[in-house]
Amino acid sequence: MKIRLLSVLLILLVTNPLVSYSQFFKRPSKKVLLRQVDSLLKRTDSLEQALLGFQIPVNDSILLENEINEGGFEANGDEFYYGDDSLSTEQKLSIYYHQNALNRMGLDVTLEALDSVQYTSGIPDSVYIQRLSDMNSFIKLPYNPIVKNHIIHYTQKMPEKISTILGLAQYYMPIFEEVFDAYDMPLELKAMAVIESALNPRAVSRARAKGMWQFMYRTALSYKLTINSYVDERLDPIVSAHAAARYLMDSYRIYGDWILAIASYNCGTGNVNKAIRRAGGSREFWDIYPFLPRETRGYVPAFVAALYTMRYYPEHQIKPAPIEMPAHVDTFEVNKMLHFEQITALLDIPIDQIRDLNPQYIKDVIPGQERTYVLRLPFECSGEFAAREQEIYSFKDSVYFNPLIIKTMETASDTQITHRVRNGETLSNIAGKYGVRIADIKYWNGLRSDRIVINQRLIIHTNRETAPKASDVRTASASSGSSSSSTQGNLVRHKVRPGETLGGIAEQYSVSAANIRLWNNLRGNTIYAGKTLKIYSRGVSVTSTDDRYEYYTVRSGDNLWGISKKLGVSVDDIRALNGFGSSPKIFPGQKIKVKKI
Repeated sequence: MKIRLLSVLLILLVTNPLVSYSQFFKRPSKKVLLRQVDSLLKRTDSLEQALLGFQIPVNDSILLENEINEGGFEANGDEFYYGDDSLSTEQKLSIYYHQNALNRMGLDVTLEALDSVQYTSGIPDSVYIQRLSDMNSFIKLPYNPIVKNHIIHYTQKMPEKISTILGLAQYYMPIFEEVFDAYDMPLELKAMAVIESALNPRAVSRARAKGMWQFMYRTALSYKLTINSYVDERLDPIVSAHAAARYLMDSYRIYGDWILAIASYNCGTGNVNKAIRRAGGSREFWDIYPFLPRETRGYVPAFVAALYTMRYYPEHQIKPAPIEMPAHVDTFEVNKMLHFEQITALLDIPIDQIRDLNPQYIKDVIPGQERTYVLRLPFECSGEFAAREQEIYSFKDSVYFNPLIIKTMETASDTQITHRVRNGETLSNIAGKYGVRIADIKYWNGLRSDRIVINQRLIIHTNRETAPKASDVRTASASSGSSSSSTQGNLVRHKVRPGETLGGIAEQYSVSAANIRLWNNLRGNTIYAGKTLKIYSRGVSVTSTDDRYEYYTVRSGDNLWGISKKLGVSVDDIRALNGFGSSPKIFPGQKIKVKKI
């Protein structure tokens, strides 16, 4: 039968000159292929948007960096950012010193690569196996060549870093044990903070996961962590530990296995579910191991190694570094506006120590007027604080909480981030990740279509209340002239210097890049050195002038070096113009001379 059909087909080809070979096997043109690609992209985007609209449960979705973090124990310079490295001379051995010291200890190999290297040790495998067994862990601790690599990595390859972490662990681990005990969860879960952040409460990963427990923005909000202009509870080790415990409990209810719950903390339940399906439905970690994201494969072995190291460091001749932290801490409920400098002005306590105990207050301000917040102080200072509490609240309150200063602090909050597009990402899942609209992302970045490319950098505003919106600009342009709010503030003319970017200039003046584009009729983010930009600064004037000098109004957190860098003048010039000594004190609201006219 097949032979007859082939014969008929050949006869038709030979006898019919109108039907050519090329017509039977015609290849689509480039134009047709591009049209098909565009059609598929539109369908994919609309499907993803529909899924986001229906809010598919997290355990049924494959999420891209939408969970806790990207993982990674190694805190190299590119991986973590620390907001403030200043140290007083009295605190050279303080916790903050050690947390920043972690950044300077580079590693020769990342944890993801430990499944391919072969480390050797003078300790027999039987000893490692016996020690893990003797730990009597509620969570099963496996042992194989990959786990062995991680143990050797922790105990032999980075002694200085582990010494610092062990010193921090003596302070933080009892706190975390108490948290997990309150939820009736295995106390061994405390070791996850070591892998997440090396016990640094101010750690920020390249994916913008923050804090000791490395929460992403959306996940933090879903677990009731407060994030606003003054407070980021992801940086509070205790509050974020409670959120981490709730997340892990939710994951455990899905899998009934603590090892899988630990893996999901790193890559999300969606990726764990995907690995389970690819492994034929097996829920054994080592069965799904090859199908997990690469950084997650090393997460569970690192967890085992961290637990082992915290238990058996004396056998490896490792000594915890001395950490200067108060042995006892008291907590106070604050229901008024309170600045850390009000406390340090009247009590004998360095401001760095207050910051170490209260890292969640990102502007050194506790906004107690909106709701009650907690302040932690060393036990030896608690009696004097209680006795002088009202005096502390009223100390220079008109200076610290002047409405103009408050407005400046709010608008200068860290709400603008830069997202680098990765393979497979679309505008719709980037919008879903940050909880914003596709139209707003296009507006913030001057995009005319939904097409983006790998490694493209996108400006994202994570604060929904203060972020500029595309609809606002359409309304403004529809009215006569421009919206009064779009040009509200003091007009400043900024001359672009070599190396400056639109985002950096926007951050300098506490405005959005989108508004700078609007004020200057820019279509994209490209600017050139020498171009003059019109900028309407918000709230407090950046600079003002009289007949002789240009003045700068000091903002909270300013110092002379930062002001000089911002305005393109030298520190020595500012000192000379204002008669300052070598270590002058400046305060918010103060006007200082910065330039002769």
